[in-house]
Amino acid sequence: MGGRQVPVAEFTPASPIAPTDADDKTLRPETSLPENSETHAHPFASLTVVGAGSWGTALAATAARAGTKTTLWGRSEKVVNEINEAHTNSVFLPDCELPRNLKATSDLKAALTGADAVMIVVPSSAIRAVSEQVAAHIPEGVPIAVCAKGIEADTGLLMTQVAEVVLANHSVGVISGPTFARETAIGHPTAVVSAFPFSYVDRLTPDESPAVRFAMTLSTEAFRAYVSDDLVGVEIGGAVKNVVAIACGMMQGVGFAENTRAALITRGIDEMMVLAEKLGGRRETVAGLSGVGDLTLTCSSPTSRNMSLGLQLGQGIAREDCFEGRHMVVEGEANARSITDLARRLGVTMPICEAVRSILYEGADIEEAFAALWSRPIEAEPSAMDLSYSHPASQEAQEALARAAEKMS
Repeated sequence: MGGRQVPVAEFTPASPIAPTDADDKTLRPETSLPENSETHAHPFASLTVVGAGSWGTALAATAARAGTKTTLWGRSEKVVNEINEAHTNSVFLPDCELPRNLKATSDLKAALTGADAVMIVVPSSAIRAVSEQVAAHIPEGVPIAVCAKGIEADTGLLMTQVAEVVLANHSVGVISGPTFARETAIGHPTAVVSAFPFSYVDRLTPDESPAVRFAMTLSTEAFRAYVSDDLVGVEIGGAVKNVVAIACGMMQGVGFAENTRAALITRGIDEMMVLAEKLGGRRETVAGLSGVGDLTLTCSSPTSRNMSLGLQLGQGIAREDCFEGRHMVVEGEANARSITDLARRLGVTMPICEAVRSILYEGADIEEAFAALWSRPIEAEPSAMDLSYSHPASQEAQEALARAAEKMS
């Protein structure tokens, strides 16, 4: 892989706290919190959301509806003025009424002044640059929630790790889950995960932890946030699901249906789990909202840009003509390469993600690439059985791929 090599950050869970009640004979798992923690947690008094796109606007609207003093920063004066004057964002969230107490500005310094907490909601490719801008205007200690899904090209860093490089004196976490911005903005019931590192002190007083306070800040009658300390599991789920969604869209575009999608979703979950576990994350986390939940949503609706891109490519539409020729950021497109680069470094096999990469970047034919995917060696489920047998159709698939490669050369 080209570019600068940066070691993948290791995740070390904090030590569990032993139960103090002598009558309690059941050991709590290391992620459990004191039973009365919910009675003392308080939301942040003020929140700044950096990024006035569809998801940033939806999150800012949610916090404002929850009663938090919320400021939304955006680059576009036109978008900012519309939010302040008409209480809408027709560019990114058409036909959605926004709370009147939500204020927007294009002045980043003004937006961050006095903020108790910050959410960075920009495309994954912009996280490093925007984090550098944010760092110049906030005092040490202000917690930062990154709301972008992906793995940085060349470095292999997760989005929170990218932000931590710049925001070293801040607690940096992630908010992720199965969400479409429009549904969140108009108040459809939605659930996410708020994940931050939990220090020893955080485990003693979880009500003051950033993860809990962000969850309290965003939660309304229609928006529910769960708490986690597994950033790796949450972020790997959010990154990989976008690539699997492109695969599901491609298969639907070609003409396949539910059997194929179910297989891709299920085996995609396995790819998520193996990569997350290799990096120190937990399978349990991947089985939750930020993994299985987000994957199920993104792979089931063309509302997802990732699935929509795959669908159009599967129908034979050239990439430059997708989305009627409009420029659209599709996170899974860039991450098909960065995820497989990382997996190769770690020795992790991710055949679905590799198939998508081969189609997007190596000129592979969609049907032939997926024929090769389906004719990989026959393996066991569960993988602990450690079996592998040559597929009867593997030779034909490999020959088809070789012919396609010759046409591209």
